[in-house]
Parts: sequence; structure tokens; C-alpha cells
Amino acid sequence: MNRYQKRALSLLFLMIPMIAFAHDVTSADQELLKSGSLLAYIQVGATHMLTGYDHLLFLAGVVFYLSSFKDIIKFITAFTIGHCITLIGATYAGITANEHLVDAVIALSILYKGFENLGGFEKLKVKSPNLLIMVVVFGLIHGFGLSTRLQSFENGTEALLSKILCFNVGVEVGQILALIPIVAIISWSRKSKQFPAFYKAVNWYLILAGLFLFGYQMMGYYS
Repeated sequence: MNRYQKRALSLLFLMIPMIAFAHDVTSADQELLKSGSLLAYIQVGATHMLTGYDHLLFLAGVVFYLSSFKDIIKFITAFTIGHCITLIGATYAGITANEHLVDAVIALSILYKGFENLGGFEKLKVKSPNLLIMVVVFGLIHGFGLSTRLQSFENGTEALLSKILCFNVGVEVGQILALIPIVAIISWSRKSKQFPAFYKAVNWYLILAGLFLFGYQMMGYYS
């Protein structure tokens, strides 16, 4: 691993404390949404995804496993469909759960992707689950997490579906903006002879980050 990759990995580890407090509901967001503007919901949705490090870490794990742009589009689309279903459906139906438990499962999805990328199932001599199906399943879980966050805001009852849809649009915009540099960095790193070491280091980081976030969320649940 060259010095640039080591610096990048060190930066990722320094981000762990930031990840723990990622995309919390802020008073600034609530004040912005009080205007009732649908554009405000798009803005908050985009910001929420761009600061949603747990969602982005999972997506990075998915992209790391794929080598073609066609596959990246296919799997990201599957993830998007999954999280749109639960984000829109659960919010509109008023279905919610303890946010710490939902985020703990999301943390496990990060750990799972790092484990799978490192050939964990093969080492255990177990056939790994169908990746496309798992991405959809985790998309549903991530979308439920986003729904839980959205329902923590005071959204009122007027034009509720429009607000939900606009928040979802914002999430998609934020996801695209976040994926552009992620895909670019991974694509660039594939050209380096050091990519295998970089791949291994980053996926171990995903496992450690998933464990850290899971422990953090469970502590929050029991406290």
C-alpha cells in the first residue's frame, strides 16, 4: 500500500467518530422544514444522504465488489428501489421503529458487505447469498432507517405524500452526488498495482466500522 492509500485509510479511521453522529436530526433541519416548502424537503433529503455515512459506507462496499459500470448501475438501482419502497411506504403508513435498532441493523449491513468482499463465506465454505437480492433487502432496511428519520420531523398532515416524495428525491440527488467521487476513486485505484492491498484494507475497515457502529447503536438503545 503506497503512502497516498495509507493516508486515505488513516482519514477513514479518523472519520469513525463522525460516523457515529451521522445524519442526526438537527434543529436547523426542522426550522428549514417549518417553511412547508417542498424544496426544503429536497434539500434536507440530499443533505441527509450526503452526511449519512452508514448508507455511503454500504454503497462503497457494494461498488468495491463490482468491476463494470453496467453492474454498478444495476446494483445501485436495486438498492435505490429497495430504499424507496420503505422510505415512501413506511413514512406514509406511519410505520416506525426504534431508530437505534434500525441503525444497528444498517451497521451490520456494512459489516456484511466487508465480510463478503473479503471472501468470508468462501473461507467458511458456505455459499454466499445472491448479492442482488441482498442489496435489495439491505436497501429496504436502509430506506426504513431514512423513514424513521423523516418521521422524527414535524411534517404535519398537509401535502404529506408530496413532502415524502420530495424528501426521497433529495435522498436520490444526495446519493448520486456522493457516488460520483466514490466510483471515481475506486475506478482510479483499480489501475494501481497496490489495488489488492487497498481493497483488503478498505474492506477490513468496513468490518471494523460496522462493528463500531453496531456497538454504538446498541449502547444508545439500552441507555
